[in-house]
Amino acid sequence: MAFDPSNGFVASSDVPGLADELLPIFDVEQVQLQFSIAADFVSAQTANNVLILALSNGRILRIDLNKPEDIDDIDLPKKPTEVGVIRRMFLDPTASHLIICTSQGENYYLHSQSRHPRPLARLRGVSIESIAWNPSLPTASTREILIGASDGNVYEGYIEHSTEFYRKEEKYLKVLHKLPDGPVTGLWVDTLPGAGTDIRRIMISTQSRLFHLVGKVGKNDGGGSIYAKLFEAEQPVVHELPRSTAATAATSDLVISPDHPQDTTRPHDGDVNERVFAWLSSHGVYHGQLLLSPFTSELGNKVFNEAQLLPRAQLMTPERVGGRRMTASNDYINAIALTHWHIISLIGDRVVAANRLTGDIVYDQVILNQGQKAIGVCVDVQKNTYWLFTSQEIFEIVPRDEDRDIWKIMLKLKKFDAALKHAHTPAQKDAVAIASGDYLLSKGQYNEAAGVYGKSSKPFEEVALAFIDHNQPDALRKYLLGKLSTFKKSYIMQRQMIASWLIEIFMAKLNSLDDTIITRAELSETLNPTQTREQLDVVRAEYQEFVNRHKSDLDRKTVYAVIGSHGREEELLYYADAINDYHFVLSYWVQRERWSEALRVLQRQTDPEVFYSYSSVLMTHVAAELVDILMRQANLEPRNLIPALLEYDRNYKGPLSQNQAIRYLLYVVNQLQSTDSAVHNTLVSIYAAHPSTSKDESALLSYLESQGDEPRFDPDFALRLCIQHHRVLSCAHIYTSMGQYLQAVQLALAHDEIDLAIIVAERAHSNPPLRKKLWLAVAKKVISQSNGIKTAIDFLRRCDLLKIEDLIPFFPDFVVIDDFKEEICAALEEYSRNIDSLRREMDESAATATNIKVDIAALDQRYAIVEPGEKCYVCGLPLLSRQFFVFPCQHAFHSDCLGKRVLEQAGPGKAKRIKECQVQISRGLVKGRKREEMIGELDGLVGEACILCSEYAIKRIDEPFVKENEDKEEWAL
Repeated sequence: MAFDPSNGFVASSDVPGLADELLPIFDVEQVQLQFSIAADFVSAQTANNVLILALSNGRILRIDLNKPEDIDDIDLPKKPTEVGVIRRMFLDPTASHLIICTSQGENYYLHSQSRHPRPLARLRGVSIESIAWNPSLPTASTREILIGASDGNVYEGYIEHSTEFYRKEEKYLKVLHKLPDGPVTGLWVDTLPGAGTDIRRIMISTQSRLFHLVGKVGKNDGGGSIYAKLFEAEQPVVHELPRSTAATAATSDLVISPDHPQDTTRPHDGDVNERVFAWLSSHGVYHGQLLLSPFTSELGNKVFNEAQLLPRAQLMTPERVGGRRMTASNDYINAIALTHWHIISLIGDRVVAANRLTGDIVYDQVILNQGQKAIGVCVDVQKNTYWLFTSQEIFEIVPRDEDRDIWKIMLKLKKFDAALKHAHTPAQKDAVAIASGDYLLSKGQYNEAAGVYGKSSKPFEEVALAFIDHNQPDALRKYLLGKLSTFKKSYIMQRQMIASWLIEIFMAKLNSLDDTIITRAELSETLNPTQTREQLDVVRAEYQEFVNRHKSDLDRKTVYAVIGSHGREEELLYYADAINDYHFVLSYWVQRERWSEALRVLQRQTDPEVFYSYSSVLMTHVAAELVDILMRQANLEPRNLIPALLEYDRNYKGPLSQNQAIRYLLYVVNQLQSTDSAVHNTLVSIYAAHPSTSKDESALLSYLESQGDEPRFDPDFALRLCIQHHRVLSCAHIYTSMGQYLQAVQLALAHDEIDLAIIVAERAHSNPPLRKKLWLAVAKKVISQSNGIKTAIDFLRRCDLLKIEDLIPFFPDFVVIDDFKEEICAALEEYSRNIDSLRREMDESAATATNIKVDIAALDQRYAIVEPGEKCYVCGLPLLSRQFFVFPCQHAFHSDCLGKRVLEQAGPGKAKRIKECQVQISRGLVKGRKREEMIGELDGLVGEACILCSEYAIKRIDEPFVKENEDKEEWAL
């Protein structure tokens, strides 16, 4: 059967506008047994999804809830008539260790890997009431555990699983303490995170008292007690019931809350989530947090001071709901269990769940039939499952979102952080934020309220006006920042309005702080001038962070207007820099003639248009620094900077070596290898126009010479400039590079540059007539300027083309021949030697012609000897069998064999002619003399050269030795 939980109820919310939850927090469902039993349940335990059931006939059922069809049926070593029925069982959280206690004081140990319980000899006769398992949860052995007995003794034991028959399971057993007030009904041991594994907390419960101990345990030396040191050194903190009201008949139990479901590590070892304890006594349920600090005996006082009692009367007489019957006031609570937020109580035939924070009953349902009695409630602390057992039935208590109302409770208690932590839906979180903000505002904590309001849905105007009415601009700024982050990107207008308002607030705050620092006044009773400066830095950093995060929400013109109206230069430039409005920043610094700041901004730019826009003004005032920056920019188009360079050069009055325009253009030409004629022409124009070039053209000439035969500049443009500025050397170089040697020589001679004219004349070495003409022009100029014949004679010796007779027309009419008699004689002797040389050459030519005639006559008598057995080099047959050819190299071929080979290797034209001749001769198409001429032509074409020695053989060099149709074995080595 399954129980209908409709009669249960949950605590309603007092928060306006929120509907109460309709579904119950708990439900109790009967588990359908997949097996049949012949006896009643007498005890049950569950842990780690393992269910242990003890039957009245002494059998033990071990069920894995993941595989409920697999059931281990285990029997005690002795019959119930010998040892009694099973009274209690204790299962550790890992389901590895089970201790079984019988009604006659026999105790057995069963390991999860065994099916045979082993008797615990040292514990014989001890009536075990409670066990505290080792916090480290070992599985191979129990390690050190605490055992509470019905006689008030607290034992320390160590049980180790063994397969040896004669070996005892208990490693040792030691009595630690004797409590005089009855059975030890509950034990708990845990470690305190951060205190080390040797610091442990122990809680002990009896019928009337609850003990809390914290201290250091001893070292595990392999066989001795570790808790004896703690019990000897520490005095427990005791919470005691008044003796006059303590009822011995009431059930006493100590339970601890299960592991937190989000824990993925071992929960009992270093658990950072505080657990909850609950002590069931005659007065009710005393419960509280198991705090984790301090690590002294004060921890017990702190735990008990913060704990609270859920009275028995509050659980026993709940408000009547539906047709549920009332419970007698003298009934006691049979058992309790702890969930994370509720206390589950078993009272007679009812299951009652109360919220441990408020004490409100959230579930009250009759579960058992009339006369039916429960044997206990078990909790799987690792899997967070809760079970109720009767003698024949098993029920599961199922929590459903038990923390869904925790946020409401925390809100009532004004624990807003905790309420927000446990709020799940946006509506719940919003309700917490509004309530928290209202509370903080009422307490005057405006900044804290602003942070909370910013995440809530409380009307914007109401919150903003509240801060304005209270004169809290800082809180208003914080609220607006928080509110801005909640608007979606699609709310463009709202985001822009709030962001613009924040700019105004930031500027007002910064101005206020600056005024306070300047006047050295106290901003408030709590801030001195030093703290004011620190706050100024904080607000400025906050403004900068705001601009970087929300620059897309700010309107550029509005922000410039607002910040400009406040005169905040640094903030204005920071905003412009954040939105990459470098034109504004550069324009700002340029207008104020603060060139260093302008250059610092320009250094960070990569947009070429920025450089083009501001290069003119910066070249005028900080040329060298600007050129340094330009030379580091690889994405610029140099021709776009030419206007700025020319404007700079027009006003420049310094030496050529320090001209920054030339420096940049040379970098572009030499390093960037620019081919732009505009760049080269600009460089030429600056060089040619500079006044220093009139005395020293070396720089211009060096550039012109570096351009080589294919200059990048416009030669006509450069020539006009050089002529305009009288740069003779440069003009001559340009004329020469254009091949106009005569114009270059004439220009040089016109400016009396004899040496330059000579250099130009020598460059025409590839054209001897032109070279001689140039030298004659130079000679004419030299003779016309010389005062005597000796100068002309010296010039004559510098050229190997001119003779004395070439210069005679340039001498004056009244020149005495004696002045250059030696030169005339030398010329005549030279002519005589040339005539003798020509005569010898003519004699040698006549002798050569005679020898050629003799050789031609000898060709008619040339012959070759053919041996009788000689074969054709193509077919291998006897050569004399038919017409053949014999070559001077002694190779011989049949006429037809040679013809075939020649046809194979000859060009298309020659092969075609050979075929034509062969066809006409063979068919008799030509006769008489014409036939003889064609035969002679055919013999000449075929016998032109030996196919083995001539160029025919060279053309066949790529043919393989062994052809495809030949036997390759003949060539094998």
